[in-house]
Amino acid sequence: MLYGLAATAAALFLAALLTEGLRALAVRTGVLDRPGAHKGHTRPTPHFGGVAVVTATLTVAAIGPWDVPVPLLAAGGAVALTGLVDDLRPLGARPRLAVETGAAAVVAYDTGLTLLTGVLAVGWIVFVTNAFNLLDNSDGAMGAVGAVTALGLAPCAVAADRPGLAVVLCLLAAALGGFLVHNWHPARIFLGDCGSLFTGFVLASAAVAVHAGSTPAQAAGGLLTLTLVVTADTALVVASRRRAGRPLLLGGTDHIAHRLRRLGLTVQGAAVVLGLAAAAGTGAGILIHRGVLPPSAALVFVAGALLAVVRLLKVRVYGTTRAPARTRTPAIETAQVRA
Repeated sequence: MLYGLAATAAALFLAALLTEGLRALAVRTGVLDRPGAHKGHTRPTPHFGGVAVVTATLTVAAIGPWDVPVPLLAAGGAVALTGLVDDLRPLGARPRLAVETGAAAVVAYDTGLTLLTGVLAVGWIVFVTNAFNLLDNSDGAMGAVGAVTALGLAPCAVAADRPGLAVVLCLLAAALGGFLVHNWHPARIFLGDCGSLFTGFVLASAAVAVHAGSTPAQAAGGLLTLTLVVTADTALVVASRRRAGRPLLLGGTDHIAHRLRRLGLTVQGAAVVLGLAAAAGTGAGILIHRGVLPPSAALVFVAGALLAVVRLLKVRVYGTTRAPARTRTPAIETAQVRA
């Protein structure tokens, strides 16, 4: 117990220190992101915070005495590396999706899923990976949601007799916490595609792994509630852009965090609301996984999310001009606009 707490603290402080070091290095070398209005920043900002999160998580996981899920971490590392390359020199959507699909297939095979459930799991992991990447659009938002989700998945991993996976999730939550010290508004550094894709992939893979022995209904209910915020954000953006006749891959200020700010919340307030929503969904996911709540309880949370999406669709976010060409967008939104 004490060793686990010490490891979690180590991941938190290591991520915080590495983030500050990477920020200073990026400023000195001029390797900066130009986010424009997309993230509420007007000045160039470093975007390699994800390297600190990935390094802290993998390093502490590797040096501990626990039996960590090596295939999952190796696959997550490959996704993170792809994200880093994308941060340095933009890739197309196809190479990213190819790596993510291959990495997800490794996790599905290692989990021992059947062919049909494996295919479904791969699709789900790729979807959630990119949904987390999409959520990285406002200071503190994705870090808060990712940390809360990781902490919620940890007890599920313990209940599923996957203690090594629980350790990794706690380390990831701690590393995101260390990063948030620098990413809380006004952010001095961004996560980047490296960190957001890695976080989404690890969380999606962990969610699939802990539900491998569950009934189909229990697994569906758990997966939906555990990823409720990122799923709702993606659904909102897709519906909004289709209604407006805008390209789906064109970045913009039309995510949940942006709409909450238009309703009067501060940047910090929007991040807190998203974190609390993630906590509610994650809590429900834990109870469904443990059998305290029936899988049908997920429908209540899905209905609530749909109502929120419908309400937020009424918030006006599109102007008469196109988004700036130098707008910073997450990886999945960069087919047409890229920093």
